[in-house]
Amino acid sequence: MSRKIFVNVCTQDLRRSIDFYTALGFTLVEDFSNEQAACLRLTDSIYVMAVTEGFFTETVTNGVSTSGTQVVLALELGSREEVDEVADKALAAGGEKAKDPMDEGFMYGRSFLDPDGHHWELMWMDAAAA
Repeated sequence: MSRKIFVNVCTQDLRRSIDFYTALGFTLVEDFSNEQAACLRLTDSIYVMAVTEGFFTETVTNGVSTSGTQVVLALELGSREEVDEVADKALAAGGEKAKDPMDEGFMYGRSFLDPDGHHWELMWMDAAAA
């Protein structure tokens, strides 16, 4: 059975989030978006739901934390070049570098914070060499 994941991220500025994620290659799914949330498709099984803070607060029971990282979103990509391409797009679109690139030869990664401070890790790994 194929499953989908919808990662919900709280945003202070919905338009900024839409612009940021579409600059990275996500596709806005307008049928599942409104003034409170935007559905952004990365693949047929991975989506980001950028949700306004007010609406996000209504969906959780233990409050919304804005002090520090609560989750790291990790995404495997197809090559070192694709890691660099997506990371560079993120920085150009308003993200900021989270930490220095990691290069272990068989594994390569870069990270960024989106405009709302959500931590993303991009990585490529040569499974055969690992």
